[in-house]
Amino acid sequence: MTFADSKQRFSNRVADYVRYRPRYPEAVLDFLRSECSLRPEHAIADIGSGTGFLSELFLKNGNRVFGVEPNEGMRQAGEDLLARYPNFVSVNGSAEATTLAAASVDFITAGQAFHWFEPATARREFQRILRPPGWIAILWYHRPLNKSSFTDTFEDLLIRFGTDYEKVRDAYPKSKDIASFLGNKTFSTREFPSTQEFGREGLTGLVKSTSYVPDQNHANYAPMMVELEKLFRENEKDGLVRLENTTTVYCGRLDGNGTNL
Repeated sequence: MTFADSKQRFSNRVADYVRYRPRYPEAVLDFLRSECSLRPEHAIADIGSGTGFLSELFLKNGNRVFGVEPNEGMRQAGEDLLARYPNFVSVNGSAEATTLAAASVDFITAGQAFHWFEPATARREFQRILRPPGWIAILWYHRPLNKSSFTDTFEDLLIRFGTDYEKVRDAYPKSKDIASFLGNKTFSTREFPSTQEFGREGLTGLVKSTSYVPDQNHANYAPMMVELEKLFRENEKDGLVRLENTTTVYCGRLDGNGTNL
């Protein structure tokens, strides 16, 4: 499933994205060290790097990171966040056309971005820029269902009022999608649970940071905010609510024989 507006969906949501989206756990690095022999000298192409959250994880590890981002607002936010890291290179490009040199990177990463790619074209581009043996790491955080009543009710609210939340959620990568993209079933995966706490303003900001929530001119916006306020009041403790998150990491190598995507 692809989205025609994928490269512009976050243009008016950058500030909320930076303030309220969760960061990636440092345990991801330990996993990639053990499974993919990640080392500080490896060059990383972080595709769909956005505001720079995943890029920063690798920069702290000592890696040189090429943050490839097609959306101007998101790319600028990433440049601002990562300005203090000399090993960061901001690139105006996309998964399908990174502009990077052939065989120039050791790892390709995608954090919260894989479902926006055009798979067949992106796969060919990844094969071009990876130098052997070359690894791909795809990361995704989501809210697991049936973990807390608040998280489940929050999900229901997004379904009721979101513009295309179920379509986006259904496009989140699953094991079969990773196997198809890599061209083989030999890859590793690990899950890292976490929680976020939000006050009223933070919860509203988190909602507004997502691409599937209506903007202020949409008929669903006002009733959604009313329901969100009610949900917060009914669940807050000491002015805070807790949302459950799980970060899933897939890592593997591309099979040179291609894929049916």
